[in-house]
Amino acid sequence: MKQLIKMIFAASIAAASASAIAAGDIEAGKGKSTACAACHGADGVSPSPMFPTLAGQHSDYMVKTLKDYKTGARKNPIMQATAAALSHQDIADLAAYFASQTGLKTLKK
Repeated sequence: MKQLIKMIFAASIAAASASAIAAGDIEAGKGKSTACAACHGADGVSPSPMFPTLAGQHSDYMVKTLKDYKTGARKNPIMQATAAALSHQDIADLAAYFASQTGLKTLKK
């Protein structure tokens, strides 16, 4: 029983460490988001209904979406080419930045 508790504790620590390492940096994401602004607007609020607003999206959704574009699981030639150049840290940073933005707040500026 003690061995099982130790294994569960160790797995919990490993999972927490992995998520801390994978956490995105909002400021770094802001710097990396300039290419996104062309279609998705400054601060992630899209100027056109053709492109989705990224501001306020959940970071885990953004990470999954960008990874899906990167692997080809999600199809869009422009986004696939853009995502192909992103590292895992770039994706985490961008997701953190856009998740920190609020679409309505940004629209009122």
